[in-house]
Amino acid sequence: MSNLKEKLVKHLKKSGIDIVKFGNAERFRDRQIYKLMPDAKTVICIAARQLRGARRGVEEGTTFHHFSTLAIETVDETVLPFALLRGCAMLEDEGFDALPQRRNQLIMNESDSTNPEVDYAKIYRGKSAETILDFESCAVDCGLGELGLSGSVLTEEFGPCQRFAFIITNAEIEPDPQVKPHLCDKCGECIKGCPGHAISPDGKLNRWQCAAYYIGANRTKNPFMPAYAFEDEPNKDAIISGEANLTPDQAKRVIDEIHFYPPIRHAYCSSICGKACDTECYIHLERKGVLKNKFKSPFRKRPVWKLPIDGE
Repeated sequence: MSNLKEKLVKHLKKSGIDIVKFGNAERFRDRQIYKLMPDAKTVICIAARQLRGARRGVEEGTTFHHFSTLAIETVDETVLPFALLRGCAMLEDEGFDALPQRRNQLIMNESDSTNPEVDYAKIYRGKSAETILDFESCAVDCGLGELGLSGSVLTEEFGPCQRFAFIITNAEIEPDPQVKPHLCDKCGECIKGCPGHAISPDGKLNRWQCAAYYIGANRTKNPFMPAYAFEDEPNKDAIISGEANLTPDQAKRVIDEIHFYPPIRHAYCSSICGKACDTECYIHLERKGVLKNKFKSPFRKRPVWKLPIDGE
């Protein structure tokens, strides 16, 4: 099967994929792969980078749509699905079954949570009949990378800055080794970087809190927020400074008031924070010199911008 592995890697990289990793099915902690394909032998993880330049506008405070449209929506809705179809077609041509698995952003097994990247009102919750993989644990078990403090998967190539999907197949293909954790040093920059303090010191994410600040509830990081924002909320000052502890109901009210910047297609929200936790993690890893993808100049070139809390 070594020839098939080489052919698949070459084929997938021609389809826009940056990293391809193979894991033997029996080592996966998420046994849902056998519910999806009882005779699964191999799980293939494909990852596409989020362009560093797609974060540049948020970093400089100059333009905000590139991160959401190019680093998330285009990768998840175009690059990864195209590569999944191409990879599965090759496996089928070789006589094997191949099941593509991409994130389903709008269906959740949980009944009381949310996905910060999409409109909470569009999510179908409590759909336990839908088999959903734990993407992060599957990526780690496939050998893509390690889990960082914030829950993002870190790779030696791009740190936390990639999106990924899977192919489950009954082809028995030589596995890649799993990554021994070595990138995340628990520095806490991801936690400090969140404009809404949505990540606890132990790395647990408050998904409703994240959802509100991902789209711009912190005035100091949102140049589009008007002075009258959240005027009916008794803790308005705490909200716009990122110090509020939002309940799920209050988070929904706050999110419903954030119409300062247009949404994008496929129910994705426009991210005003540019997923700040991952940006700070990337900057830390780049400064340490541990990433393989090198640049002529550092990502952070100027002091971090911050607007006055009064909006003036």
